[in-house]
Amino acid sequence: MHILTVLYGQPDDPAAFDQHYKSTHAPLAEKIPGVQSFTYRHLATLDGSQPPYYLIAEVAFDSLESLQSGLQTPEGQAATEDVPNFATGGATLLVAHD
Repeated sequence: MHILTVLYGQPDDPAAFDQHYKSTHAPLAEKIPGVQSFTYRHLATLDGSQPPYYLIAEVAFDSLESLQSGLQTPEGQAATEDVPNFATGGATLLVAHD
């Protein structure tokens, strides 16, 4: 199992980020071929201070090859190209694996 983890920085407009993410970006990501599961959550710190990241998304694939090929499909490209439309705080991509 390979998990594409996306850490989104604090956006300029959290309400606009949330609206776009839920209505546009998440549906695009869910359509990427090879996706086994897709989850996202808002982040907080234990002390209540603002965390460096606003949201974490985890997209699971069976293998690194499946992840890479999924991102090369039209659906994967659409999701990738959508990120600048809402991620004003930037996005950091990481891959975790078993």
